[in-house]
Amino acid sequence: MERALIMSGIGGQGIQLASSVLARASVDEGRQVQVFGSYEGMMRGGATESTMVVADESLESPPTIGEAWSAIFMHHEHAGHAAGTLRSGSLAFVNTTVVDNSLHFDVGITIVEVPASELAVNVGHIMAASMVMIGAYIAVTGLVSLESALQASAMMLPAYRAQHRALNEAALTTGFNAVPGISVPAWTASGVGA
Repeated sequence: MERALIMSGIGGQGIQLASSVLARASVDEGRQVQVFGSYEGMMRGGATESTMVVADESLESPPTIGEAWSAIFMHHEHAGHAAGTLRSGSLAFVNTTVVDNSLHFDVGITIVEVPASELAVNVGHIMAASMVMIGAYIAVTGLVSLESALQASAMMLPAYRAQHRALNEAALTTGFNAVPGISVPAWTASGVGA
C-alpha cells in the first residue's frame, strides 16, 4: 500500500524539517519513503511544499503525484496545488490559526482542524507549528508512532538548532494530544491511494 502526503506553507514555517521528521520515522518503522521538497528562492515568506510517498514495498518513481491521500495546510497562500490533489476520501489537516476562509475543499474530504500555530506558541514558540501539525497527523493516521516521531525529530534537527529539541518534542506531543477521538488509520482506511 502507498500513501501520499503533501505539506504546503510558506518559507520559515518548518515544512521541510517536519516532512523530514515524518519520513525518518517512517523509514525507522520499516517503510519505504520518497520525499521531494520544493521552495521558492527566498528563505522566508515564499511558497514551500513537500511531497512524501510512504509505502510497504519498494518505490520506483519519484514522488510526483496527481492525487494525494492527505495534505497538511500550514498557510493558505500557495495552497492551491496541494488542495487540487485531494479527492473524495482524502484528509486535509488545516492550521486554523493561520489559514483563512479562502481555502475550500471538495465534498468527501475529511477536514481535521488544528490550531497549530496557537498551540506552538503555548509550548514555547510559533516556529514549532509544523511539528504540532505532524503530531496531530500521526495521531489521526497512525502512519508512525509518537515514539518514532520523537526519535526522528532529534535525529533530523540540524546541529545548529540542537537547542530546539525539547521544543520540537513538546510540539509533537501537544499536536498528538490535540485531536482526541479522530482516527483514520493510514494502512487500513479506504480512500485515494498514491
